[in-house]
Amino acid sequence: MCGRYASARKKHDLLEEFRVELDGAPERELGADYNVAPTKDVWAVLSRVPKEAERGVRQLRVVKWGLVPSWAKDPSIGSRMINARVETVADKPAYRQAFAKRRCLLPADGYFEWYPVDKKRKQPYFIHPADGGVLAMAGLYEFWRDKGRPDDDPLAWLVTCTVITTTAEDDLGKIHDRMPMFIERERWDEWLDPTLTAPDDARSLLVPAAPGRLEAYPVSTAVNNVRNNGPELLEPLEPAEESPLG
Repeated sequence: MCGRYASARKKHDLLEEFRVELDGAPERELGADYNVAPTKDVWAVLSRVPKEAERGVRQLRVVKWGLVPSWAKDPSIGSRMINARVETVADKPAYRQAFAKRRCLLPADGYFEWYPVDKKRKQPYFIHPADGGVLAMAGLYEFWRDKGRPDDDPLAWLVTCTVITTTAEDDLGKIHDRMPMFIERERWDEWLDPTLTAPDDARSLLVPAAPGRLEAYPVSTAVNNVRNNGPELLEPLEPAEESPLG
């Protein structure tokens, strides 16, 4: 699964990197977050078709991590829906409509996974692009209406997201058997296109990261506590003898 990641880039860098046409949160700046956890507000790149427009407009929005289906009675369900498995994402009722119409990219500098050293200890690893570039995690977003609030209440609508995961290959699979699915730059346009609604077409855009593109190294167990947040969480430790990476 993907339960923690780092997203430290400034908004203006994301607007440029993802060729965003519309800043959907002009008054928000989330700031650097080195320990992004479920239920936090995160950046999402998505495309929406305005009324009377012929194409989608790419925008940067703030959404909450943990997808809440439109039919959910209680938004707390989102804390249990932070990941959607690629094997079933097109079929499960909670994700089916979003996979067809509401796909997004979730920018990250890297993500954390925990390797079980023994029955009591788990060593966190930070996994990131070898070239230092940004990761575009494949995500879905959804709208949920709080019927207890009036239409003009800014909190009447909740926008949430989930990260699509796949089987981890090569050395990464030795750390954890699942990993986020990434969308390569040349597929961003198609993945975000809200007019692409055929599940098979959308699924064809999901290709695991090429071998060697990602690197992993052990980091401090301070990342285990969501209250800890700073660049020191990304500082590498010397690999232990029991390291899965040899």
